Amino acid sequence: MKRFERNEYPRPQLKRERWQSLNGEWEFEFDDANDGMSRGVDTGKVPLKTKINVPFSYQWEASGIFDRAVHDTVWYRRKFTVGKENAEKRALLCFNAADYETDVWINGKHAIAHTGGFTPFQADVTPYLNGGENTVVVRCRDSLDTAVPRGKQSWTGKPFGCFYYANTGLWGSVWLDFFGEDCIADYRLQTDIDNRLVCGEIGTLYGLADEAEIALSFQGKPLKKARISLDGERSVFSVALTGLAFDFGDLLWSVEKPNLIYATVTLYRNGAVCDRADTRFGMRKISVDECGNICLNNRPLYQRLILDQGYWKESGLTPPSAESLRKDIELAQAMGFNGARKHQKLEDPYFYYYAEELGFLVWCEMPSAYTFCGREAAAITKEWQEIVSVAGNYTSVVCYVPLNESWGVREIGTDKAQQNFAKSLYYLTKSLDATRLVSTNDGFETVEESDILGVHDYNILTEEAFPEKYRGVYDGMYPQGWRLFAEGHRYKGQPVLMTEFGGIAFKSEEKDGAWGYNDGAKDADELCDRLTGLMNGITRSAFQGYCYTQLTDVEQEVNGLLYADRTPKADLKRLKKIFANR
Repeated sequence: MKRFERNEYPRPQLKRERWQSLNGEWEFEFDDANDGMSRGVDTGKVPLKTKINVPFSYQWEASGIFDRAVHDTVWYRRKFTVGKENAEKRALLCFNAADYETDVWINGKHAIAHTGGFTPFQADVTPYLNGGENTVVVRCRDSLDTAVPRGKQSWTGKPFGCFYYANTGLWGSVWLDFFGEDCIADYRLQTDIDNRLVCGEIGTLYGLADEAEIALSFQGKPLKKARISLDGERSVFSVALTGLAFDFGDLLWSVEKPNLIYATVTLYRNGAVCDRADTRFGMRKISVDECGNICLNNRPLYQRLILDQGYWKESGLTPPSAESLRKDIELAQAMGFNGARKHQKLEDPYFYYYAEELGFLVWCEMPSAYTFCGREAAAITKEWQEIVSVAGNYTSVVCYVPLNESWGVREIGTDKAQQNFAKSLYYLTKSLDATRLVSTNDGFETVEESDILGVHDYNILTEEAFPEKYRGVYDGMYPQGWRLFAEGHRYKGQPVLMTEFGGIAFKSEEKDGAWGYNDGAKDADELCDRLTGLMNGITRSAFQGYCYTQLTDVEQEVNGLLYADRTPKADLKRLKKIFANR
């Protein structure tokens, strides 16, 4: 069996020089009797029954287990030794993702608790380490509860419709970062091109650091350096990009010219360095102008997006490698797309890293829950805040999608409580990050509190149908059985994008429960002919962009432009001529 490994530094947007990977082989065990605590597994002294390859979840081949049965509780255990070069440093234990309720013990002491299946988390574990061999134990509990964010994971135990096998436990990289007396706990880095500013916040773990230095460079040359005083655990900063050796226009990030500014952030306490990390960003602005046009850097932007679910045949939600993410973006660009709507998932950090490097736009979407109640509202609100705090530092992210197709708010069309929840997510998102656009309930039954009107319509089959159906009058529309606006809400002139359509499969693949939308194509020629008609219809309509369904086949859903192994279903140049026709 192929060996899958993730050995690169796991968080490229905030990279420290001193770190230690904890990916690879761990001991592993199912706990169907839920008696791990009573057996003392948390102490680290109890060996577990089998092995697993972290960061791949047990449901997938890459984990080395490949068990599709439902197991609500799983345990992990491994030993590690901190190298001598880091023995005097403090240790930050970091997780990129673990699904869903996670507890971590170091040498028998409880060190971390986290709830949420898609967001990174970390903690200083220095007090729990000893000078020799250490044991880390992780327990993850992940039921089929529909009131917690699941994304595309089935809650029946088996795939159905457009929902796939569940994903349990560690599915993101695990590692140690090393630092001094204090460290960067979180940060926000945003740009203001109109005023030529780089601004944001620095959050420190203990509030002990008293100064920070931000050193910017561009194309390998120094650009600007600023030293700021820190005020406790959270401090704001602003760096003016004036008096530069570069023309300011040359600094801007765009799809055509994805220029990046590199930043080194150094924390000091009493003049001594206590933490240093490297990041990068693009100077860019996403906005809607007075004429209702979506603009990038104050110029109209037409978005040619592909729906990307971020699944791999052998590894599920976990990319098999960082390079696989770059390959997906390059394949999408080769087919004429300039961005992706990353569907129902906060992706591995390397996706956004490569997207900003390659000039690829990204829509960031909240993984849905499926039963509206107080617990769902609380769970979505908590995890969405964490997602926005992460995605807000990714240059490539230009739009947020808190809700999709009324999933988890099935009565939003008429229920004021669910409408108010959608509104609250819009305003929450804007309060956390006002620099991106928001499509509040993408697809249909949307509320007025939305920067974008995203429409989903898989019923369109001909070139003439799009411009005939979408003539600028959106109130009272039913794109595919559901009303476009929730009751009491009307169109307010937002930019309109066709954000899901197409989904054409091959007839030969539509068997044994596998499916695509509408009638399948008999071969690549028929597929391309039908895509040409659809795209001609899109460009004849008053849309400011589109999102075609979808990039790859995923399990039983075989309507990708690529097979699950990323083999194209038609010639890439031919597809580019179709999708980049505007």
